[in-house]
Parts: sequence; structure tokens; C-alpha cells
Amino acid sequence: MPYYRVVGEVPRKRHVQFRRPDGGLYAEELMGEEGFSSDSSLLYHRHLPTAVVKAEAVTPTADARLEPNLPLSPRHFRTQELSSAGDLVAGRMLLAGNGDVRLSYATSDRPSELYRNSMGDECVYVQRGTVRFESTYGVIEAGEGDYVVIPTGTIHRWAPEGQVSVLAIEAGGHVRPPKRYLSQHGQFLEHAPYCERDLRAPAEPLVVEGEEVPVLVRTRGGLTRLVYRNHPFDVVGWDGCLYPFAFNINDFEPIVKKTHAPPPVHQTFEGPGFVVCSFCPRPLDYHPEAIPIPYNHHNVDSDEFMFYAGGDYSARKGSGIDVGSISLHPAGFTHGPQPGAVEAVIEAVGRGVTTTSEMAVMVDTFRPLDLGPGALACEDPGYAWTWAR
Repeated sequence: MPYYRVVGEVPRKRHVQFRRPDGGLYAEELMGEEGFSSDSSLLYHRHLPTAVVKAEAVTPTADARLEPNLPLSPRHFRTQELSSAGDLVAGRMLLAGNGDVRLSYATSDRPSELYRNSMGDECVYVQRGTVRFESTYGVIEAGEGDYVVIPTGTIHRWAPEGQVSVLAIEAGGHVRPPKRYLSQHGQFLEHAPYCERDLRAPAEPLVVEGEEVPVLVRTRGGLTRLVYRNHPFDVVGWDGCLYPFAFNINDFEPIVKKTHAPPPVHQTFEGPGFVVCSFCPRPLDYHPEAIPIPYNHHNVDSDEFMFYAGGDYSARKGSGIDVGSISLHPAGFTHGPQPGAVEAVIEAVGRGVTTTSEMAVMVDTFRPLDLGPGALACEDPGYAWTWAR
């Protein structure tokens, strides 16, 4: 995170005695990235965060097998056809992935168990519904359009308020704002499409009583369920630059040009081997002879995974793409507007249309995406041939 926060009670100096009302010491826990040479936060627990009384291996219930995108083809997946059998963690249906990132879809009205992803950060996009995100850092109330970014190792749970649908982006490292948006000291610059004021983080501690509390932990070796002697939500205060936060896609400020701009203007986050972009309602390109629609393009270094979250997709009319759809356009395949879309948009501009209402989340990966069982279960097999109709 680019800026410092303090929540709850902390002592004036780091690593000095900080005592409970009964005279005992609070237990420090330093959460730090990159071998404690990057961002960190210092949390103060009522009980020892190291006190684990039991551990057991867990057999995954969801199918996590991936298979290559062969024969090479653009794909269309209809998440509207998927139904989750679990919560927003255990019920994730794997859509695509590679060694850098896993992309899953989940829909549920059930609270998850406590969970810690020790493989990398997560960026969870809330497509529908409202959900309470609880963690050792406190609470974030999240709703439609929110990205919730969760640092590696954060113990947390999801408590939906009714049915909630999410796209989960699980990184193999850390998810951050693009470097070009930040000063050398980490402040958002004036040309950035969002800033610190748009980010929501826990505002107060969340203290929960409990003993022998299970926590599901994911590591590169698999799944383990650790049982903690005391509830991990016992932090009375923390400070630092590492913490979960939410950012709503509606607060993204689109960058507009006279003619159509390429996807980097939509970039919102970056991770190891991938970027996340937000496509939001914006003015159409305003050159008098502009073609205000994407040109045919071939991203020679990336696979393009696009989740259509809302709005109108005039450029894709006739393809079957609708809200809830996901398209996957792999490197090696040229794609663009559907036949007739360019002429239709030029005609619409002539009638006075000046804005686009599309809302989408795109993940571009720099290694090929393999296909997961969730995607294969809801694929539209005719999508690849829609440009030839």
C-alpha cells in the first residue's frame, strides 16, 4: 500500500513494552513483504498469534485441474450458468490459471470459514450483492463493484448478506497499484485514475472471543487446517503500510483520448505476470472522424481475460456476450468488434450518442492461461466462429 495507517491502540514506539489492562504484554506480530525489506504492518494481539494446538491436511473438494487452451481458440464462458456448492472460498470454481495467477468464480450466501492464503495476494471483485469482509485488521463492508485486495497471509472470512457473486483473482505474489501512478515515495500522482481518498480500509479493530479456532491455510504444498488456541481476531491495534483495502470500480476515472486508446489506460492494479484493468462508463472518442470502438487487435505477449460486469456491449453485438460473460482471447489470435459493429457505432454517434456504458474487469497475463473445470462447464462452443458469420 502507498500510505501509512494506524488503527486502534498502538504504543508510541515500535517494539517496546505495550501492556494490557491486567499488566500482561500484548503480543506483537510483524507482517512484512519481501523478507521484511518492503511494506509491513505491526499488529498487537491479546494472545500469542503463534499458539497452534492442532494441524491436519485437507483434501481439496473443488476440482483444480487445468488443461491447455488447445486447439488455440478464443473462448466465451457464461458464469450465469454456474452454481456454487460452497462459500466464497471453498466454493470457488476455477476458470483459468497459470503459474502466476488463478481466476475463479463463486456465488454464495454462506459465511466462509477463517482462511489464510499464504501463496500470494488476492484481489476479489464483487459482481453482485453485499458482503462483510472480516480480518485480523478489522472489517470492510464491500458491495457491488468493489475490488477487495487482501495481502498474503491475512486471516479473514467472508460473511455475505444474501447472495453474493465474486470473481477471485489469486496472485502468486503481490498486487499493487501500477508504479507509473505513484511518486518515488509512494503517493498517487495527479495523472492517476484514482487516489488514496478512493481506498477504504478497516477503521477500527475487530476483537472476537474464542478458543480452539480452525483456520484453513493454503500454501504451495496444499491445504492445511490449523487450530489456534485463541481466536485470531484479537488485535487491539495495528499500524503500517500493509493491510487489506477496497476500491470501487465506479471511482476509477477513465482516461479519454480523441481516438480510441489501448487497454493500458484502463490499468488498475499489477501483479507478478499479470495486470488488472477496469473498463468503466466514459465519453466516447471525440475526434470528428474517430471510430469510437476497439480496433482489431492482437496482443502478442498476453492472454486477455475479460469479465463483463455490467452495461451495454455494442461492440460485441451478435457474439452472445452479455453481463456475466467472460471472454478469453489468447495470444496468437486477432480479435476485435463483431462484424457490423463499427458501422453501427459511427451511426449511433451521428444520432448524438456520446458515451459508453460498459463495465468490465480485464486480466491480461504474460503467460498463457490454461482452462479450468469451471470454464469448461459453462463454455459457449460457437463463440470462436462469430466473426465469420
